[in-house]
Amino acid sequence: MGRTNVTRVLRDQTAIIWLVAAIIIAIGRKWVPDSAWLMVHLVLLGALSHSVMVWSEHFTKTLLRAAKIEHQTGRYGLFILGSLTVFICMPLNFWAGVVGGATLVTIAVTWHLITILRLYRRALPSRFRDVTHYYMASAIFLPLGAGFGAILAFGLEDTWHSRLLAAHIICNLFGWIGLTVIGTLVTFWPTLLRARIDERAEKLAATALPILIVAITIGTVGALFGTRLLMLAGLLAYLTGLIWAGRAMIHPLKKRGITEFAPASVAAALTWAIIGMTYMSVTLASSWESFADSVFKIATIFAIGFALQMLFGALTHLFPLAIGGGPAGSRAALTELTRLSTWRLTVTNLGLVLLLLPLPKWLHTAVAALVVTALATFLPLLFRSLLAATRAKRTQATEGDNPTVPATSPTRPTPTLINPGQLVGAALCLTIALSIGVAIDPAALKLAPNQTTVTSATPAAATGETTQVTVIAKDMRFTPSTIDVPAGNQLLITVVNEDTVHSHDLVVQNARTKRLQPGETETLDAGIITTTTEGWCSVAGHRQMGMTLTINAIGASESAVSAKGHSNHHSAKIMPDPDALLSQIIDPKLPPATDQTIHQLTFDVSEGPLEVAPGIWQQRWTFNGRSVGPTLRGKIGDTFEITLINSGTMGHSIDFHAGELAPDEPMRTIAPGEKLIYKFTAQRAGIWLYHCATHPMATHIAAGMHGAVIIEPDHLEPVEHEYVFTQSEIYLGDTFDSKESATEVNADKVLAESPDLMAFNGIADQYVQAPIEVPAGERVRIWLMDAGPTRAFPFHIVGTQFDTTWTEGAYQLKRGQDPFGYTGGGAQVLPLLAAQGGFVELTFPEPGHYSAVNHAMIDGEKGARAIFKVVEP
Repeated sequence: MGRTNVTRVLRDQTAIIWLVAAIIIAIGRKWVPDSAWLMVHLVLLGALSHSVMVWSEHFTKTLLRAAKIEHQTGRYGLFILGSLTVFICMPLNFWAGVVGGATLVTIAVTWHLITILRLYRRALPSRFRDVTHYYMASAIFLPLGAGFGAILAFGLEDTWHSRLLAAHIICNLFGWIGLTVIGTLVTFWPTLLRARIDERAEKLAATALPILIVAITIGTVGALFGTRLLMLAGLLAYLTGLIWAGRAMIHPLKKRGITEFAPASVAAALTWAIIGMTYMSVTLASSWESFADSVFKIATIFAIGFALQMLFGALTHLFPLAIGGGPAGSRAALTELTRLSTWRLTVTNLGLVLLLLPLPKWLHTAVAALVVTALATFLPLLFRSLLAATRAKRTQATEGDNPTVPATSPTRPTPTLINPGQLVGAALCLTIALSIGVAIDPAALKLAPNQTTVTSATPAAATGETTQVTVIAKDMRFTPSTIDVPAGNQLLITVVNEDTVHSHDLVVQNARTKRLQPGETETLDAGIITTTTEGWCSVAGHRQMGMTLTINAIGASESAVSAKGHSNHHSAKIMPDPDALLSQIIDPKLPPATDQTIHQLTFDVSEGPLEVAPGIWQQRWTFNGRSVGPTLRGKIGDTFEITLINSGTMGHSIDFHAGELAPDEPMRTIAPGEKLIYKFTAQRAGIWLYHCATHPMATHIAAGMHGAVIIEPDHLEPVEHEYVFTQSEIYLGDTFDSKESATEVNADKVLAESPDLMAFNGIADQYVQAPIEVPAGERVRIWLMDAGPTRAFPFHIVGTQFDTTWTEGAYQLKRGQDPFGYTGGGAQVLPLLAAQGGFVELTFPEPGHYSAVNHAMIDGEKGARAIFKVVEP
């Protein structure tokens, strides 16, 4: 194959290959590590970035009237190889490979920049010459974004991960891709519409470019320095520059309108880009945590809404021209590419709207499958267009000088963008997809799982009157706790939260207030009261502590209240999804102690959805954003200074068992937005529990607010490997099968001591999915903490014994010798009650797979287990 043919293949077919790979990953995502990341990057780094490189070189050559672009094969090959390396190494957590791939991408794009710069310098003055500045600027930002991405692959703590992720998105998406798209649309948009270019287009583009470059720079600097306001200013400035340049698109649009698939797809892409930037700005205005939690939605908006629709719109116009065949061939190809235009656009865009809503798992899956189908339809249509163009060329060659189709025939089909039949078909397909989701999971339509069901022999008729009442929420009580309302009256309840630290809400029938912070007020329309009913605070644990409100319907007969909506503590056993891959594994390896004697740390309290078992999610209350708090380590005499910041929505606190001091001040509950400093000096050895001490304490601990402090005993002997397991109990709410549907801890189950799952380090079965590898014969120490809040923790490893056990500050065995001097002993379990801790030591005798379990087997089978994969030394 000649160099020209190789270049053509790399140029024209690579984007299609990446799209096919993305569709394959979407279909088999359960079996592919980091499938969501891979799908997004196959679209953005793979298909669209490759197209960006091709388009920018093509339009540069056209605008500058250059004769030839050299070394395309080398640049395309490097870029493809670098992208492929990143795609392979990132899911495998092979950091060196990711860095290598990012380096190749950087080299290819730098080469690309130099090529465009040379063409620019050699070119004669021409109209739209300065549009190539967009391509040069975009190529400067990609190496920065690639560098940030490579650092992200190394693994960082949450704060820096969020900052670098934001900088990575800004440089790559808004810099590399965004600038190229904006520059290209200056001339390409009127071409799509077959209209004249706005006379102001070149000037508007030239004016907008500095604004866009400054905006990207400001946003990146703001992200790196953790200044949300600066990053937000950058995003708003970018949006301003986009709108300024986009003014040149209005005139052609008014002249010709949108009547074909290609401009409609591009217009939809630009609309989603603006939506994505707006949504990103809103999340950043809230908090870094809100932005981090929304990254997947942001990626979905830009990958599906913007990138794929922009790519499909451009290819629909360019592909018929690229394959040749004259007017007849181009027309035949375009006819195929615009088939089902209305159906594809409607399903893709309405489906994306549905995907961004908090749908239950099976509804989300059904809609996602339909959207993928609508997008994937482009690929067979592309193949059909190639065949159609080939047939047209053969026909033209056969007919020679007497073609059936006149040479003056239009090269595009009659515009038929709005097809009523396809609109109806799209609506029907979306309805069927939602129906399939509901059929698989009938509980998906359950709107109020904890709603109190009211039965009455004779419900009262509406009277047309209104009863207004003010209720005070304070000290885990509603005052008054009982309201008398004439049956048939409408009830308006003004809820005032007079608590100083706790947030509360009120749920009555199908109505609820927002979660009210201290001092906030809201009026709830409880509707027409026909029978006696009950209201409550839905903040986890508050109802169980007495925050209920009885509403008596005066005049209604034989009223009764039943709690059919309450959780069933004897429901079927909840099992993790064996096919689901965890999005995060908590590293159980314990870092060695340092010589540091003063430990200053910040604990940031936040609330958000986390995966607590494969395929199972819960709204967790956390210290520093994970399902278990960080493990601290020190020695006797060390000082710990913890700054507790409450970034949550309710009152929280912290209690360190490793400290000895009056609890009044350091353990007090602080309101959202407040902080305190907890300082203590470790006086005794132990593995000590820390936890939130805000009532109901069991609920706060079960929601994830716990961790361990290891204070080493003197003369602790070194070992080859140290690990830490903190056992905890997980009490799931009514929905838990996706991040979007995750609910908070079920306080009723906590009171009943009926956990759905048990976990080591906050995630059930994580070390079954990711076994811990240890060489045979090397000494291992495992620190153990039972965070509770209630269950015991008898720790056992199948297939071996412990020769050292240490609990609550003392050895029971030390290398086989007991406190009385007898030797030769061993232990099969280390029994711990809630809040107790200790460690065991052992050596694994030979290679194999050893299960570490809570030997109260009902709890071990609920997820309190791990596998040690013992290998040859």
